[in-house]
Amino acid sequence: MRSFALAPLAAACLTLAAQAALADATPESLDKVVVTGNPLKSQVLAQPSDSLSGDQLVLTRAANLGDTLQGLAGVSATNFGPNASRPSIRGLDGDRVRILNNSGASVDASNLSFDHGVAIDPLVIDKVEVLRGAAALLYGGNAVGGVVNTLDNRIPRTLIDGLSGAAEVRLGGASNDRSGAVVLDGGSGRPNAGWGWHADLSERDAGNQRAPRFSSPTDDGSESRTTVRNSATHNHSAALGGSVFFQGGYAGVSVDDFRTTYGTTVEDAAKIKMKRQRVATAGEWNSDDGPVRRLSWQLSRNKYEHSEIEDGQVGTTFKSTGTDGRFELTHAPVGGLHGVVGVQFESLDFSALGEEAFVPSTNTRNTGLFVLEQYRMGDLQLSAGARHEQVRVHSDGDTDTSDGRFGSPQQRRFSPTSLALSGVYGLAGGWSVSANLNRTQRAPAYYELYANGLHLATDAFERGDTTLGLERSRGADFGVKWEGERSHVHMNVYETRFSNYIALQANGQSVINPDNGNELPVYVFQGVPARLRGVELEGRWQATAMLALLGQFDAVRGENTQTGEPLPRLAPRRAMLGLEATQGPWSARVEWRLAARQDRVDAFDRPTAGYGTVNASLARQLKLGELDGLWYLRLTNLGNKLAYNATAVPTIRDLSPQPGRSVMTGVQVRF
Repeated sequence: MRSFALAPLAAACLTLAAQAALADATPESLDKVVVTGNPLKSQVLAQPSDSLSGDQLVLTRAANLGDTLQGLAGVSATNFGPNASRPSIRGLDGDRVRILNNSGASVDASNLSFDHGVAIDPLVIDKVEVLRGAAALLYGGNAVGGVVNTLDNRIPRTLIDGLSGAAEVRLGGASNDRSGAVVLDGGSGRPNAGWGWHADLSERDAGNQRAPRFSSPTDDGSESRTTVRNSATHNHSAALGGSVFFQGGYAGVSVDDFRTTYGTTVEDAAKIKMKRQRVATAGEWNSDDGPVRRLSWQLSRNKYEHSEIEDGQVGTTFKSTGTDGRFELTHAPVGGLHGVVGVQFESLDFSALGEEAFVPSTNTRNTGLFVLEQYRMGDLQLSAGARHEQVRVHSDGDTDTSDGRFGSPQQRRFSPTSLALSGVYGLAGGWSVSANLNRTQRAPAYYELYANGLHLATDAFERGDTTLGLERSRGADFGVKWEGERSHVHMNVYETRFSNYIALQANGQSVINPDNGNELPVYVFQGVPARLRGVELEGRWQATAMLALLGQFDAVRGENTQTGEPLPRLAPRRAMLGLEATQGPWSARVEWRLAARQDRVDAFDRPTAGYGTVNASLARQLKLGELDGLWYLRLTNLGNKLAYNATAVPTIRDLSPQPGRSVMTGVQVRF
């Protein structure tokens, strides 16, 4: 792996953590138990992971999921304007990053196109967990890049006797955000004989995003602007859920509704009107003896629809109806071996009707069987497992309005198999080392097989390949951790090699856009050999009782190993240096985030300049009688630095720079 220009910052972070290790002789803290990818509930995960919850989530939460998470090591965002931003992990996005809601599929069309938002409202989630690196073993081949799992209490999993909840209001920000949410939980009885309920409601209204003065492209050239055009949004959500509790477990059901209308930014007046309804059930039964120690299940039915509206008329309507089910069985220990076996099935019916439909109506069926076993020998914890899937992807072919683009109905079948082996070894003084080896196979998505039409979000004509085979990869990840009482350091290096990376690449041809006569390049999905490798480093040193120093560095490098051309939309080298202070009920944080110039781009992109931004926050814990609260103030981009996101598609990058200087304040009350 080549050296990186910002590596001295990473080394400084590692040095701070090492000094903390020498200074702190009794490291007591352990990593938080992560639910995602951890059915055996281990205290230590070999796979790199992060989580946001509590006050940390409140202070980090943004308007969408991608922007909420893009400050984490190894995680960036696609940033198609301020309203459609999907997480990108270790240089992989789209169908290689699995977005989950309570460990079940979040059905939407965000993997199909960058201008399609994720149908999850960050305002009402309790926790977000991120697995970096291949998680295909438990969640399928399309988790080769990682998993983002949003967790809420819409199906209560713990009995609350009485009433609890939270309410939050926030104002300001670069989009003049006005939003609020109420979450209520209640119940009655005992843990082995009771019932619980949940309700939540949220709403957000925001205007066009402000930015430092920039030159925005137009059909006639460019114009100077300080706002991102057509980026306003309005959304609201609501949910109800309930569970019954019995000896050893619970069973529950929930319903939720999410709706949003937002500008697409790439066009002056076009809007997307989106809605998703979800019905879910989940439950668990546990036993202290017998051959079966735990049974768990979850099942959801999702109905998603969004319409693209221009000049008051619906141009194209995308619909997805999906069912996701998962059953897991944890067996009793056999010697020192304990593990879980499970089955997962998914069905997705997709349709796109209208003038911008570049993919035919399709249905996808996927059934997977998996096993994960764990063995502990003293300080060494080993895990191994396998997953096998049967995938069928069917195209309905042409309709009356598709002009013969999609041909006759056709079907492809795939049988991907994924294997993984990992280990964690605990050392003295709070140190541990970990290693992950994986072999992953992913079936092509419906749009990679059957797309054939003009895609305005990428400003190109996209063409699938019905002869594509499985996407195959092999990966290795090595990590070092140190955990002190209030200090830590985490470092990972990784490499993933693809023998058949399904890339969207220009083939040198072009077509004419019938709407404006512009010439557009033709992009084709094709399998190429590729390699991704990178480093992630994150640390905290508690310098005094009140002050802590923070540091972070990540870098990813990817290329087509056949041609040497860089893979598209990779994040630049990034670093963060910060200072955190606490005094009684007060806390404050200031951070300097740096991004290097990204000049390793493919032939149809252009370099993105580096930048540095300064952010700050101030918060105070409140006590209002029997109520607890948090007041916070967030200041973003204090220097009003003009910055562009290298991971955004070129179509949107010049139209939507990063937010300018802004102030947001809010209050959360808990009871």
